[in-house]
Amino acid sequence: MLGKEGRLFVLGYALAAIYEGPVANLRHNLNEVIASLGCTVELQINSTRTAWRVSTAPLRAVLKDLLSSKESLKAETQNITNSFEELDAQVNSESGFSPKDAEGSETAPGEEAPAASAFRHHLSTQKMYELKTKLRCSHVVNGAMFSCRRWFDQKHGVCMQRIWVPLLNHLLCLPMKFKFFCSIAKVMEVWCRSRIPVEGNFGQTYDSLNQSIHGLEGEFSATINLKEERRAGVLGLNTSWKHVSTEVRDYVRRQEAQLERTLGLLHALLSCTFLLVLHACFSYMDSYNGDIRFDNIYISTYFCQIDERRKKLGKQTLLPLRKAEKKTVIFPWDPTIQAAEMRNVLRELVETLPVLLLLLLLCGLDWALYSIFDTIRHHSFVQYSFRSSHKLEVKVGGDSMLARLLRNTIGALNTSSEMVVDSNNMPCLPQPVPLSTRAYLKAALPSGLLTCLCLLQAFGYRLRRVIAAFYFPKREKKRILFLYNDLLRKRAAFTQLRRATIVRRARQQRAPRRHLVDILHRRCPLLRPWLRRRCVVCQAPETPESYLCPTPNCEAVYCHSCWNDMRQRCPVCTPREELSSSAYSDSNDDATYAE
Repeated sequence: MLGKEGRLFVLGYALAAIYEGPVANLRHNLNEVIASLGCTVELQINSTRTAWRVSTAPLRAVLKDLLSSKESLKAETQNITNSFEELDAQVNSESGFSPKDAEGSETAPGEEAPAASAFRHHLSTQKMYELKTKLRCSHVVNGAMFSCRRWFDQKHGVCMQRIWVPLLNHLLCLPMKFKFFCSIAKVMEVWCRSRIPVEGNFGQTYDSLNQSIHGLEGEFSATINLKEERRAGVLGLNTSWKHVSTEVRDYVRRQEAQLERTLGLLHALLSCTFLLVLHACFSYMDSYNGDIRFDNIYISTYFCQIDERRKKLGKQTLLPLRKAEKKTVIFPWDPTIQAAEMRNVLRELVETLPVLLLLLLLCGLDWALYSIFDTIRHHSFVQYSFRSSHKLEVKVGGDSMLARLLRNTIGALNTSSEMVVDSNNMPCLPQPVPLSTRAYLKAALPSGLLTCLCLLQAFGYRLRRVIAAFYFPKREKKRILFLYNDLLRKRAAFTQLRRATIVRRARQQRAPRRHLVDILHRRCPLLRPWLRRRCVVCQAPETPESYLCPTPNCEAVYCHSCWNDMRQRCPVCTPREELSSSAYSDSNDDATYAE
């Protein structure tokens, strides 16, 4: 559990805690903002609808009054129609003249009467009425002439009866035969035709009035054409604005359900990580028994016993180890993390760093968004106040038919109203939820535990080797004997194996330092520990006890212990043939640190 598999198990819990904590709170606050936007849109639509209804209320009241006064309006229009019937009958009447006069007036010489009748139907109202007036005038003149002739005939008969003397009666009654005097009435016909008492726009006025009267006989009607155009809504759905809030709430619920399903799946996967721990245990056991170099870098108690026994026998010993050798082995009882373990620990810490950064980023983002949304909530309160009042009064005086009609129509405009509508956006403001201290601790605890496991990994790996040695003691003794003999061989060939590295470091020290480095070394005492030369073997800083090779053009620096390990011979300036050689090399056969 303290190894890589255990960290993987804890990593799953860390991710789950991050998902349940900052991520879930982020989604909740964002869903609150989405719901707030939907509510705000619906509130604006409702406010606009209310303002529109209030603005059009007077017009709707007028139309409603007109519809309620439908019967009285019909009665007035019927009275107007009845009154117009007398004028219409008078205009369309053919009395006052005989059809023979009309045919004689309209028919030209040599034309037939049907053609004249067809021609009369194509005349305008103005021409027709003028023609009828002229015919009536001619009819009156002709009647006068006929009456005049008949009067002469009657008087001639009376005269002949009174005067019975022959020849004398014809002579005296001769003036009664002067019927040609009746033709003097023709002069009146000429005067009547030239001065006909009909206005020039009578026909046009009559036609307009006739059309209006016939229009009043019909009912009021209107045709409204509606065209519905669907547009994508807030959530990408074709929905009406009435259901915006409902759609937003459903969307938020679906997102929360998806979050719950994701968390359930993550927990199910975490429940299977113990299989990785079992696999790692069996894999370590197989490598421990199969490869003698696998994880064989521990200076155990048995190792010390072997070295003590050799010391009593006067043989070569290994303890205490050299500085260079200490970097390749591990002392199990040392409470610090050693060089062989530090590299792996640092790598695991670097792998844990993205999780920590993710936790910090999400927590910071959650806090920032909560601060923004909370500021919006406290400073975005808006109160809507709509006030409307009007008073319209139209007075129509008189008792005439037109006055009554106007009172029934224009009088409907006499309306007055007063309305006050107050609303606010308090229900639509976002309600962000801050992440509590307990939630922060719950989210950070697995990540902190993961970091601690990275630091405790070295001690866990030591314990793993102890457990394997407990169950396989004979195998452990063989491994320790192999490690001891391997270190003996490497120490015998230590100088030969490390010579190339030592020569390279010595050349780097002989290279002239830059002018800036010399200035910093002289003037900045605090920087001198980092600017001092180092041992070419163990890279320890130069001290007063360090040994400087006296060979010209060498000047290699050795610490006291490394100079003794080199048997007081400088590998840099000593020929290779004079150094101790060995056929063994640790380039490919070094023991590896088990991970």
